[in-house]
Amino acid sequence: MAYHVLPDLVIHDDDIVVTYIHASGPGGQNVNKVATAAQIRFDATRCATLTSRLRARLRLLAGSRMTRDGVVILTAQRFRSQSRNREDAIERLLDLLRQAAHVPTRRIATRPSRTQRRRRMDDKSRRARIKQGRGRPMAE
Repeated sequence: MAYHVLPDLVIHDDDIVVTYIHASGPGGQNVNKVATAAQIRFDATRCATLTSRLRARLRLLAGSRMTRDGVVILTAQRFRSQSRNREDAIERLLDLLRQAAHVPTRRIATRPSRTQRRRRMDDKSRRARIKQGRGRPMAE
């Protein structure tokens, strides 16, 4: 199975390793018997579809969820069933990859115009006069 992150970016099922572990939280008597939490491992360094730029952005966004070897580890235990936790973990991985693929536009530094600066200083002076008028009246 293949997961389409973007139209030009596809992650194959064999790039993702899913293991199941015991989950904390709700589950009743089932919680101690069945490993319902899904833990997925995605090896970004070995994935052929990722570009080096995308890997670098993924490393920044993943933070502590990525190991030194470049493996992204995500654990999902929100639901009581293995299948829903697996789907949740994979969806979170795909969202992370979408964020890494989105390159933010660089901000162009601009300066305020002379009129804007003058208006700002006039407003500051007006506020200062208002606040000065709130003081105690001077004794004559």
